[in-house]
Formats: sequence, structure tokens, C-alpha cells
Amino acid sequence: MSGGWAGSNRRAELPADWYTVIRPFVLNRDEHRCRNRINGHVCGRWANQVDHIGDRMDHRPEMLQALCADCHGRKSSQQGNAARWAERTTRPPERHPGLI
Repeated sequence: MSGGWAGSNRRAELPADWYTVIRPFVLNRDEHRCRNRINGHVCGRWANQVDHIGDRMDHRPEMLQALCADCHGRKSSQQGNAARWAERTTRPPERHPGLI
């Protein structure tokens, strides 16, 4: 799926105070600096997005981090690809149409 939030129900899963309380708190706590680690070093670029560290339904501040748009996009892409590959590897092989 391309287009960011297009076709996503993710916003509906966020708590009512996500944009007014939780998100601003995390960005201010992390001083609007990206907390993603790249080769053992913190990215540190300007962060304007908040990411769930573990479970995407765990909205506690200690389970959230500020990320820059590039790092958040990269992380989300990796998670999406991993989920797609996990689905592919669990799917049973199809029989050849000529053998049916």
C-alpha cells in the first residue's frame, strides 16, 4: 500500500488524546531529536513524528520515541516487509495446475 495513511485504520486505533497530550509530550521529552540508532549512534536529526518502540497498541510514553521522517519511514517499511515475508513463508505451496 502506498500513500501513507491511505486505506489505513491506524488513526482510529490511537487514543483520543494522542495529538493533544501524548504526541507533544514525547516530542518535547526527546527535544524534537530523532532517537533512532544507526550503526550504534543516535540519528539526532529534527524529529516531528512519534513511533511505537514495541507493541503498536502500547501508548505509554516510555514505549514511544521521537523519530525524523526518514527514520520512521525506513522503520515502518522494514516492519511492513517483514510482515509480508512472514505471510509468504507461512502460506502452503500451491499445487501445479497440471497436477490437479
